[in-house]
Amino acid sequence: MTGTTYDAVVVGAGPNGLVAANRLLDAGWSVLLLEAQPDVGGAVRSDRELHPDFVHDTFSAFYPLAASSPTIRSFDLEEHGLSWRHAPSVLGHPFPDGSWAVLHHDREATAAGLEAHCAGDGEAWLELCAQWDRVGPHLIGALLTPFPPVRHAVGVLAALRHVGGLGFVKTLLTPVSELGRQRFGGEAARVLLAGNAAHADIPLDAPGSSLLGMLLAMMGQTVGFPVPEGGAGELTQALARRFRARGGEIRTGAEVTRVDVERGRATGVRTADGERYAVRRAVVADVLAPTLYTRLLDPADVPDRVTRALRTFELDPGTVKVDWALDSGVPWTGAPDLAPGTVHVADSVADMSQAMSQVQSGAVPAAPFMLTGQMTTSDASRSPAGTESFWAYAHVPQRATSDAGDGGIRGTWDRDDCERFADRMQARLEKAAPGFGDRVLARRVLGPREMEARDANLVGGALNGGTAQLHQQLVFRPVPGLGRAETPVRGLYLGSASAHPGGGVHGACGDNAARAAIARDRVERVLPGRGGRGLLGR
Repeated sequence: MTGTTYDAVVVGAGPNGLVAANRLLDAGWSVLLLEAQPDVGGAVRSDRELHPDFVHDTFSAFYPLAASSPTIRSFDLEEHGLSWRHAPSVLGHPFPDGSWAVLHHDREATAAGLEAHCAGDGEAWLELCAQWDRVGPHLIGALLTPFPPVRHAVGVLAALRHVGGLGFVKTLLTPVSELGRQRFGGEAARVLLAGNAAHADIPLDAPGSSLLGMLLAMMGQTVGFPVPEGGAGELTQALARRFRARGGEIRTGAEVTRVDVERGRATGVRTADGERYAVRRAVVADVLAPTLYTRLLDPADVPDRVTRALRTFELDPGTVKVDWALDSGVPWTGAPDLAPGTVHVADSVADMSQAMSQVQSGAVPAAPFMLTGQMTTSDASRSPAGTESFWAYAHVPQRATSDAGDGGIRGTWDRDDCERFADRMQARLEKAAPGFGDRVLARRVLGPREMEARDANLVGGALNGGTAQLHQQLVFRPVPGLGRAETPVRGLYLGSASAHPGGGVHGACGDNAARAAIARDRVERVLPGRGGRGLLGR
């Protein structure tokens, strides 16, 4: 069957797909958004399946990148029902002795806490914040725009004169484990930077880790780690409401199985139920790069060098996420007066590094580094008063070859593996919060298989569309080229986290794809027949 013809079809209704669809619609295009799952949202969804009185974020939960993103802000989502909420403090990290490192909303309060841990660290933290004030906005702009980011690069170069020039560039390139030792005398400041760097899969002793650690830590000091009131899904639902209100069309339960190409140009898409939707201008694919090039396109339409390069495309590690419905708050030892929304669990930077190294080497970590979220603390609507909607996740190898723990986890991530690893995570929480297990009303474990079943982009539980390490960033993302959304097929654009700038809920991948489609369409209308083959042509 043949459906209606649209100016553009967007494949995948995760945050990047929703952003691309809204941007194309704002340009006056007719846009159809197709999603394989029963609802929109991708990895930004929430549910009540664990307990009817508790809202749990199915995947991601805190959104400093969304709050900082010019793309997300440009859509005025507050007019479409989005409200941001904040925990009393941003982030906490408990130590085995019961003390805490805390990232407060107020940088002076953060500095005071760090000073109490180690004399001089408070002043060093404020100096880092002041440097970020100069460089950060330009750097964020450069990271979230198409490569090369000419305008924002000029801003970065101008700001560098005020923060030490090449010395600050060296700071950004220094591994975060080393930067912590250079700048701070105590472990508290070091774990705040390293814990934020560990949100991705860049080893803490590798270049690039300081940039990510500083980016998230400084966002904590500027915009905080906000959450959508009512659940993570309210962010993507607001994008969907905006899109529909302006005339866009969304079809869920519609899995795209093929992108049609004629004479080197994308002309439509086909779905599993036999429908075909023709396009006049563009197809934007919010899917993993290997999915686009090896499943949705005919091999004859993919240049040989792209096919070869994709053989070395590297996913980021898998994930096991555990949700708990608790009948009261988490009983942290020495809990700070201002409760943090996000809590990192590791004994030290060295402990964090060991867990990450085990994952990188293919071993299931014995003492996993955990990111956790106190969601009712952050947003009182998530569960009844006095209770806590709580989660934790830890990274695991994409292909496990051993278990660094008791040897009982095989790495197949069947139900037994998942529950054993969840027990390991819960045991670690019990050390930091004695009596935690007594407060559990219900528990849900989502392993790599469950994550992929709920979102096809989360292959093996990978959350970021491919590794964030330097060898697959900038001009190397998703394969060596120009680091842009254009593909070898005219009118086809990659708008997922597999494209530059990569993972995180900032919408830039989808926005870059939509803007590239709009710009190319203008060129082709002014200069018919000058469309060219695409940036990654044969």
